[in-house]
Amino acid sequence: MSDSTVSEFERIKANSRFLRGTLVKGLADPITGAISDDDNKLLKFHGSYQQDDRDLREERRKQKLEPAYQFMARARLAGGVLSPAQWLAFDHIARTWANHTLRITTRQTFQLHGVLKRDLKRSIAEMNKALVSTIAACGDVNRNVVASANPVATPAHRLAYRWAERLSEHLKPKTRAYHEIWLDEQLIAGGEEESEPLYGPTYLPRKFKIGVAVPPSNDVDVFAQDLGFIAIIEHGELLGFNVAIGGGMGATQGDPSTYPRLGSVTGFVVPEQLLRTAEGVIEVQRDHGDRKERKHARLKYTIDRMGLAAFKAELEQRIGFALQPSRPYRFDHNGDRYGWTEGDDGRWHLTLHIEAGRLADSPDQPHLSGLRAIAEAHQGDFRLTCNQNLIIANVPTSQRAHIDALVAEHKLDGYRRLSGIRRHAVACVALPTCGLAMAESERYLPQLLPKLEMLLEQHGLRDEPILLRLSGCPNGCSRPYLGEIALIGRAIGRYDLRLGADFAGQRLNRTVRENIDEAEILRELDSLFARYAAERTEQERFGDFLVRSGVLPAARHAIDAEVFA
Repeated sequence: MSDSTVSEFERIKANSRFLRGTLVKGLADPITGAISDDDNKLLKFHGSYQQDDRDLREERRKQKLEPAYQFMARARLAGGVLSPAQWLAFDHIARTWANHTLRITTRQTFQLHGVLKRDLKRSIAEMNKALVSTIAACGDVNRNVVASANPVATPAHRLAYRWAERLSEHLKPKTRAYHEIWLDEQLIAGGEEESEPLYGPTYLPRKFKIGVAVPPSNDVDVFAQDLGFIAIIEHGELLGFNVAIGGGMGATQGDPSTYPRLGSVTGFVVPEQLLRTAEGVIEVQRDHGDRKERKHARLKYTIDRMGLAAFKAELEQRIGFALQPSRPYRFDHNGDRYGWTEGDDGRWHLTLHIEAGRLADSPDQPHLSGLRAIAEAHQGDFRLTCNQNLIIANVPTSQRAHIDALVAEHKLDGYRRLSGIRRHAVACVALPTCGLAMAESERYLPQLLPKLEMLLEQHGLRDEPILLRLSGCPNGCSRPYLGEIALIGRAIGRYDLRLGADFAGQRLNRTVRENIDEAEILRELDSLFARYAAERTEQERFGDFLVRSGVLPAARHAIDAEVFA
C-alpha cells in the first residue's frame, strides 16, 4: 500500500524492521525518561506502554520539567494461569522496579505500573527468567488468550484450557526483535530475511482478542471477543467449539460510526480445526481490515462492512472446510463464584475478591504480602480471572486449613461479606496513568460502591447480584457495555449512565443519561431500584427487568435467541 492509503501507524509498522524500530537507542538515551512517539507505538507489541503520572503533570510543567514518564509492563499469561514461583517473580519485580502493586487485568494477566525507563529492560528480562513473556500482550496482534478461569469440573474442562494455551502459543508473532531487545540475543544469520507468515510485515490493522468459554459460565465475556470459542461438552467429552466472531467493546465519544458489538455465532468446529479456524479469521481480518482509519479497524467493522455471510464464505474458502451448524449451549452467569469449590480430582480451589484487581499493601489490608506468603507455601497454581479476581487453585485437602489461616491473617477473606453489586464490580485503571482516561474509574470505585450499597439496602436489594462496570473512557477495557449498570467517563466527575445488559453477557446495555454527575446518577438509580424491588418477578435480574418493564426498549441479542432460550 502507498503511504496515502494507510494510516501513519501503518507506515511506522512497515518501516519497523519487524518491530525493532529504534527502541534499543531510545531505551538507552539517558537525557529523557521517554522514548519517541514512533517507538512508543512499537513498544506495545512488546507488551509495554509509555505513560506518565497525570496527577503530577501541571506541577512538573510549572517547574519546567518533563512529565513523570513511566512504563506499564503487561504479561502474556494464557488463561491467567501461573505457578507459585512465577507469582513470586512478579511480586519481586513489583516491589523492586515498579510501584509496589500488582494489577489483575480484565484479560487474566498482570500489569506492573510505575516502571522507569532505566528499569524496563531488566523487569521484562526478569519475567522471562520465570518463563513468562510480555510479547504481544499489547499491539496489533492476537493478545492474551482468555479462558474460563477454573476449568476443573471434568477432564474436558481442562482440555478446553489446553486448547486456549495452544492458541496463545500458536498465534504469537515470530519476529526475533523481542529476544534481541529485551533478552540480548544476537540477530540470527539470515535475520534480514525474517518474515511473519501469519501477520505479514505490518501485522493486523488493530488489536485482536480471543476467548474460550466453558458453559454455563461466561466468565470471559466470550461475545466481547474478536473471536470467541464456546466449548461444547457432552457426557464429559469435549466435542468441539461454537465459533463467535466480531465482538468488540470500544467506541469513540460522539462518533456514531464506532460502536460496541457482540460476537455472532457462525458455526461449530471440532478441536482439531480450532487452530486453523483462528488463523483463517486472522487472515481475513489482516487482508480486509481498515488500515486507513484505525477507529474502524477492528474485526467487528470488517464483518459489518463485508457482511457476515460474505465473511464466513471467505473464511471457509481459506481454511478449506465448512463450519458445522452451531450446537446448543446455555450461559447463566458471567461473574466469579467466591469461596472454596472442589474439583473432580479432589483438589480445592479458593476464589478471592480483589477490588478492581489491585493487589497492594496498606496498614489494614496487607494483601500483596499475604499473597507472597501464600505463594511461598502453595502446592498448586494461581488463576487470574477476567473479572479481576484471583483463584488459589489445586490445593490439596491437607493444605486448606493453612491457606485459610494465611487468607484470614492478611485480610484477604473479604469475599465472605460482599454485597451483591460489589461481588460483580469491574473497573479499569483510568487515572492517573492511562493516557486515554477522561474520568476516574479504579480510584472512584471505592467511593461509589458504599453509596450504591446504601441505596440497595434501603430497597431490600443488598444481596441482589448486579453487574457493575466502570470505565474512564469509551474504549471499553472493563467491558462496560455488558454491565447491567455501567458508568463511562466523559470528564472529571461526569459519566454516561448505561443500563440493561443481561447477567450472562449476551445483551448490550443502552445509554440512559449522558454526561451527568454522581448526584444525578444516584437519583436515577434510586428510582430504578425502587421499581425493581416492587415490580420484579421471581429470580428476575436487574437488566432483564429494565427491558421487560419498558424502562428500556427491547434489544436484539447478537446471537439467535433460540440458541440459549
